[in-house]
Amino acid sequence: MYRVGIDVGGTNTDAVVLQDNKVLAGVKASTTKDVTSGVIQALEKVIEASGIDRSRIGAVMIGTTHFTNAVIERRHMDEVAAIRLGLPSGAGLPPMVDWPDDLREIVGNHAYQVKGGYEFDGREISPLDEDAIIRIAGEIRAKGLKAAAVTGVFSGINDTMEVRAKEILQEHCPGLPVVMSKDIGRHGLLARESAAIMNASLLSLADHTVEAFGKALRSAGINRPFYITQNDGTLMAADVVRAFPVLTFASGPTNSMRGAAFLTGLKDAVVVDIGGTTTDVGSLSHGFPRQASTTVDIGGVRTNFRMPDVFSIGLGGGSLVVEKDDAVTVGPKSVGYRVAEEALCFGGSTLTATDIAVATGKTDIGDVSLVKKLDETLIDKASQKIDQMLEACVERSRISSAPVPVIAVGGGSILMPEKVGELNVIRPENFSVANAVGAAIAQISGETDRIFTLIEGRTRESALAEAEAEAREKAIAAGALAETLEVIEREDMPLAYLPGNATRIHVKVVGEMGSYDA
Repeated sequence: MYRVGIDVGGTNTDAVVLQDNKVLAGVKASTTKDVTSGVIQALEKVIEASGIDRSRIGAVMIGTTHFTNAVIERRHMDEVAAIRLGLPSGAGLPPMVDWPDDLREIVGNHAYQVKGGYEFDGREISPLDEDAIIRIAGEIRAKGLKAAAVTGVFSGINDTMEVRAKEILQEHCPGLPVVMSKDIGRHGLLARESAAIMNASLLSLADHTVEAFGKALRSAGINRPFYITQNDGTLMAADVVRAFPVLTFASGPTNSMRGAAFLTGLKDAVVVDIGGTTTDVGSLSHGFPRQASTTVDIGGVRTNFRMPDVFSIGLGGGSLVVEKDDAVTVGPKSVGYRVAEEALCFGGSTLTATDIAVATGKTDIGDVSLVKKLDETLIDKASQKIDQMLEACVERSRISSAPVPVIAVGGGSILMPEKVGELNVIRPENFSVANAVGAAIAQISGETDRIFTLIEGRTRESALAEAEAEAREKAIAAGALAETLEVIEREDMPLAYLPGNATRIHVKVVGEMGSYDA
């Protein structure tokens, strides 16, 4: 059986076919406005290029920008009820208080604060006001809201009130999707609440997107399961995407990093993914992207769900090279996907970073004679500027002074020098479609991140075992084979400010997906 990986970028939609650990074919197609038709074009091209029988495709893995773009472009988002359980605590900072005004209006600004929530030591702030939840359910029906997000203060310690609020809402609003913050974000009230609200606003788009992908694959004669890549480098089944669309944010750079690890066999490295417009740089740890430990800004909103620690700059193959006042700038403006038409080396009239790479002999694409007339001083300055920009990104992404390899991937990686400082640069075979390779080889994951109290006979070892069992159950429920599961992250952090010998435990496991016929 074959695996097909598809990754939708801002410029290109890439697709690959894998058989076992071998890449049979990789293609690029232009990303389309509706995204889905570009996926179909890429799929048809890669099937033709590989010459495979489409009936032997076991599964399709898709990385999509649908949900990130929805937030950034302020479209396809529903109005939702944002319910916080915590009064009288937190009354001065209502839900969405730190959101951009335009985005707050798009999701309706339907904020509610209700008695409930917990202190940091697990004591109730106040009992849950169930009558208030019933009244809010009536307003949800009257306003025709599509979803609700429920956030309890310190629900990571005790989620009982969030669960009860969801039960009441769905009892009085049958069929209403309710997102509980405990399932989305980590500790930190406002950021966790924002992640839950954002997720709730995207549920309708998630339904539409999953249906569209399924229909597109069926129309191509592929009646097999498909999965969506999430931003920790693993896969979600279609039904999970319907519930947690925000977990796909930043999955593009993650796919590239996973693909880089697969194509080189390296587990620890700095990955530089250069496209037509931007360069994304991050570090691999144990073959997976290092996760950001701080809050992450999405469309102007601070959130704290898991995200890869990726640094981006405006440098790509289509970046404009401009000389002014004896200085040279490269980017951030770019011709993007039009580089094959507008760059000098392809007969165009725009000086781009690709032309500098051709002029310096880094690559032989296009017609080198078309860039020979360029001033050598300009070429040297632009080349040095590109190298300096890339070196600064790599140094920012390193986590120690120990020398690590740098893996260059993406169509624009022709800009990379052979060495970045003292670090060697590796450009693997199929580097230009590493993102699609990363989607194709992705595994299923399960994760637990919550606070355990080490009292009443519970030891640190038993708490770690309980957390690992929870993570394994989640992975198996998502479609992973139990016998292939392995722990890739395990950490515990004693919380000195909490009584009861509390500790925060985070465990993540990954495994191979189950039968393609499942």
